[in-house]
Amino acid sequence: MKSLLLLLLLLLLFIISLLSGLTGGFHTNFTGTSVPAVSDICVHVSADVSALIRRVDPRFLSVTIDASLAAEEKFMFLLHSPKLRTLAKALTPAFLRFGGTRQDFMVFTPQRFHQLSSRFTAGNLSEQSCDKLLPSWLEQRLKKEWTQQQMSLMREDVQRKYKQVKFTESTVDLLHSFSDCSGMDLIFGLNALLRTADNTWNSSNACSLLQYCESRRYRMSWELGNEPNSYEKKAGVRVDGYQLGQDFIQLRKMMSESTFYHDAGLYGPDVGQPRDHRTPILDGFLQSGAEAVNACTWHHYYVNGRDTSLEDFLDPDVLDTLTLKTNEVLEKVKLLSPGKSVWLGETSSAYGGGALGLSDTFVAGFMWLDKLGLGATLGLDVVMRQVFIGSGSYHLVDDNLDPLPDYWLSVLYKRLVGPEVLKIKAFSNDGQSKRVRLYLHCANKHSYRDGAVTLISMNLSRRPARISVPTLLSSSTVEAFVLEPGDDGLYSRSVKLNREVLKMVDDETLPDLKGTRLPAAEHLQLPAYSLAFYVLTDTQAAACQTPH
Repeated sequence: MKSLLLLLLLLLLFIISLLSGLTGGFHTNFTGTSVPAVSDICVHVSADVSALIRRVDPRFLSVTIDASLAAEEKFMFLLHSPKLRTLAKALTPAFLRFGGTRQDFMVFTPQRFHQLSSRFTAGNLSEQSCDKLLPSWLEQRLKKEWTQQQMSLMREDVQRKYKQVKFTESTVDLLHSFSDCSGMDLIFGLNALLRTADNTWNSSNACSLLQYCESRRYRMSWELGNEPNSYEKKAGVRVDGYQLGQDFIQLRKMMSESTFYHDAGLYGPDVGQPRDHRTPILDGFLQSGAEAVNACTWHHYYVNGRDTSLEDFLDPDVLDTLTLKTNEVLEKVKLLSPGKSVWLGETSSAYGGGALGLSDTFVAGFMWLDKLGLGATLGLDVVMRQVFIGSGSYHLVDDNLDPLPDYWLSVLYKRLVGPEVLKIKAFSNDGQSKRVRLYLHCANKHSYRDGAVTLISMNLSRRPARISVPTLLSSSTVEAFVLEPGDDGLYSRSVKLNREVLKMVDDETLPDLKGTRLPAAEHLQLPAYSLAFYVLTDTQAAACQTPH
């Protein structure tokens, strides 16, 4: 009898804890009228909506296509997939950077020297038309072959032995068609490892490419080289920062002599992140070539994809390393090229192609959303996500071109978050607020009225969080967009918005991404291991009003 009573008691406690977990969600208990559960993290917020901290580029969240897609040119035809174009359009406005490790092994070879196999021309798909889409039979075939191609590319990455890639006009045509029809601004990465005998950049191949693009009147910007700090390891070539700056001066001169590209954007040097507080290549580049570029670009990854863990993706100390690296770069640029815009020209969770089973799952969203919030606050103007499509495991779409959790997170960011950054502070009595990360922007004015603000929120803890908001914010009606993992938990490759799994309606239609409308309240409830956007529609924040 005693054992039966004990069993019933345990069952009752389990049911109570389960109900407590449910009320940690945003549907119940949002108004804050009930007493918080003992296990809740209580976070207090202060905010200043009277003035902006700063304003980022409207294309702040941008994406990349890895140059690995062109390692065999037929795979570039995937860019004519109607599904891929639909997904890209939802991320505009944005830059689309074509580059990566293999850009420094790519050589432009016009078709009169290098014919693309006619069986993959698919009715001249590379012609500039937004109506010409990839036939479904060819898309299925290319997706299947791309899975095999990625294995080959991964072997090259592990061995650091890269083959020269010859690309034709088709690669450029397909890229430009994709960016133009999607509404993105194309940035093409040129090969900086084409060197002369005295180790200066050999610009003849780039000149041939620019001439072709000009003949087609392709509006685009340019980069030169990818992570020059690693040239010695991957190609046995050493280029110091000063010489790199001179190479950019040479490219800018070539562009200035073009009637079409004399005012086009040029970005670089796309160096890796600071190591041991040292940035030697960036230092030399800024001293000799900063005047050539419109923005200074660098790359950032939190961890090594080959030896990281789930715990790293949820560790606030790992997320905070971005602050140190970003400040080092910003301070160097401010010292050597004051006023120069700074971009994250390539970034994701883990280097080495991402972390298998982590970088393409729900848990990766904590690194991605925190990087967007923190990067905008610290002073970055653009953040380019590696990768929209390409080899690796940190992409936004899977091998079937279906959207992964970070894609949905990016689309919501685009729709809900404006470029205006506001000041916010969070603190808690038990020191747990580091696991609740909060950022504040004006709401996207294409979606919401003047004065609305968006609270970007994430909870890296297994405990629900109870966020106490200041009076100015608590008096507003709220639209809540809460993202939680699918059936596989943090390892899930699906995501729920307000408890509904997100899926495309068809290849050309995204689902309605609707928030849940909630009454004004002093507290917001953030479920365990969740990401959320809370749009406070009636705040009338002075900093978010359009001047008349």
